[in-house]
Amino acid sequence: MIKRSWTLVGVAVLALLAGCSADVDELRQWMEQQHREVKATVTPLLPPKKFLPQPYEAGAGVDPFSPQKLSVAIKQEAVQPNSLLTAEINRRKEELEQFPLDSMSMIGWMFRAEEKKAYALLRVDNQTFKVSVGNYLGQNFGRITKISETAITLREVVQDAAGEWIERTSTLQLQEKGR
Repeated sequence: MIKRSWTLVGVAVLALLAGCSADVDELRQWMEQQHREVKATVTPLLPPKKFLPQPYEAGAGVDPFSPQKLSVAIKQEAVQPNSLLTAEINRRKEELEQFPLDSMSMIGWMFRAEEKKAYALLRVDNQTFKVSVGNYLGQNFGRITKISETAITLREVVQDAAGEWIERTSTLQLQEKGR
């Protein structure tokens, strides 16, 4: 019985294959006809645009970050004896002036009643510093003008767009414990 069912399966497979062979010839003819009738339409690539190098002409100008520009500003300040920059250049630098202001974070505040003086605690490069009003911070000649429980206010001396030295007020906010 099993032998007979296998024989029937084999006959069925042969019949299917015989029926497919006629369709294969028909399919080949159709493919050849389509290949002859259809023309490929490929748009040609545009030639590349010619590169015209432009000479760099700003090299002869003054670098805005160069010591030369600072020396020119100092000479201009020398003409004006009561200028902001002259007083800042002639004083001795404090330790926290070597760090940018955005690398500092206020982590605490304390008030000493016997001195009647407020202090702020700053974290810079994993070190803690105690500062008070009058100390200098940051790289823009920043001097602390006020310390409160939540912020340090300082006056900085910076150049404006015209190259003039002006004062601006900045603050360092108390950082929350999670930060």
